[in-house]
Amino acid sequence: MTLFTPDVCVVGAGSAGLVAAAGAAQLGLDVVLIERAEMGGDCLNWGCVPSKAMIAAARMAQAQRDGGPFGIAPVEPAVDFGRVMDHVAEVIAAIAPNDSVERFEKLGVRVLKEDARFVARNELQAGEHRISSRRIVLATGSRPAVPPIPGLADAPYLTNETVFANRTLPRHLIVIGGGPIGLELAQAHRRLGAKVTVLEAADFLAKDDPELAAIVVARLAREGIDLRPHTKIARVEGTAVFLESGERIEGSHLLVATGRTPTVDGLDLDKAGVAHTSKGITVDASLKTSNRNVWAIGDCNGLYAFTHMAGYEASLFIRSALFRVPARLDASIVPWTTYTDPELAQVGMTERQAREKHGDAIKVLHWKLSDNDRAQTERATEGMVKAITDRRGRILGATIAAPQAGELIQPWCLAISKRLAISALASFVPPYPTLGETTKRAAGSYYTEALFGPRTRWLVRLLSRLPVW
Repeated sequence: MTLFTPDVCVVGAGSAGLVAAAGAAQLGLDVVLIERAEMGGDCLNWGCVPSKAMIAAARMAQAQRDGGPFGIAPVEPAVDFGRVMDHVAEVIAAIAPNDSVERFEKLGVRVLKEDARFVARNELQAGEHRISSRRIVLATGSRPAVPPIPGLADAPYLTNETVFANRTLPRHLIVIGGGPIGLELAQAHRRLGAKVTVLEAADFLAKDDPELAAIVVARLAREGIDLRPHTKIARVEGTAVFLESGERIEGSHLLVATGRTPTVDGLDLDKAGVAHTSKGITVDASLKTSNRNVWAIGDCNGLYAFTHMAGYEASLFIRSALFRVPARLDASIVPWTTYTDPELAQVGMTERQAREKHGDAIKVLHWKLSDNDRAQTERATEGMVKAITDRRGRILGATIAAPQAGELIQPWCLAISKRLAISALASFVPPYPTLGETTKRAAGSYYTEALFGPRTRWLVRLLSRLPVW
């Protein structure tokens, strides 16, 4: 039995754990990092990286179909699905060294490839090693949530953790779940040549602004995806799905994309006095658990299952636990993007959330992509920028449905995080022609009524009679 007494012990080498471990090590602290599976966690191996690589391949295929308006004869692409999956694997391999054991050992981190469990309040067991530390960071991530549908447990279903190992193009992919993961993979597979049906028990993209989510859903429907909202599944037999309506849908492959559940099993949290529920490890605003020496960051705390939030939460741990600077998670600045085409990005409040909190004391701003010159040149006019302010012009939230919405949302992220007024985004000068002009135009529309209304027109007429300066 080997005893380690590091300054910081991190459990989990996904996005949150890697940022915390690297930060602590580069500050000169002794760090032990424990990971039982793949370095890089879900994002690198089964999530963000492989899905965006597949989406990029699908976009190339779709471009061959969409050349008509540009004077380029459209063709049905010849898709080598096995080669597509090679591309996905190559992208993962290109990024993997950044998250590797070798890189972290060079930073001075001791990496243990073991399961970890608590044996006391401040002690962990990892294989033949005992780790005692005053600062323990749990970053164990999440795994696919599988709904209790009769027959599903015995079916050969895929999740985001297994779908990228599939090298056969599905003849008919049935997706259970109409959230971001389900719709991203549905569109990618459709563009690569599969027939796709998506079954959702509620609304598609239910956490997003429904006005802009509808733009995305309409595009997916036009591409030939069979979208079934408010659909109840009675049971599953193999890759066939039976609906409560009595309809039977026969698929070749079944993909479950019904959300994530925090990974906390096997940690023996009770031995450390760490409170937890089925929704994740309970934390306060500084991400500290009920055990003052234990923090929980990333997906395992059940707050925000986003890679960028995992990194943000790791930075809060470093600030609060290592620099002793008060740091609290700010929910108002949380952005997210669904990487369909068009993309759907959100930061801050949606219109519904703003009305629930502020009533009618808000202003809703819109700017359509069809009014943007660059969008017209690209023939990509489906979409909109929508922003919400209070009556004083403070930005409460923004939603964008557009190509590259994940890039276009970033000025709004900065504005909200810095508590800027709408005037800041209305007064900057963007290059022309760019999609980014939509931010300025949407922000500027806040002033349209005041600037061009009767009172201003009267004032301008009055001033025009005065001598020229």
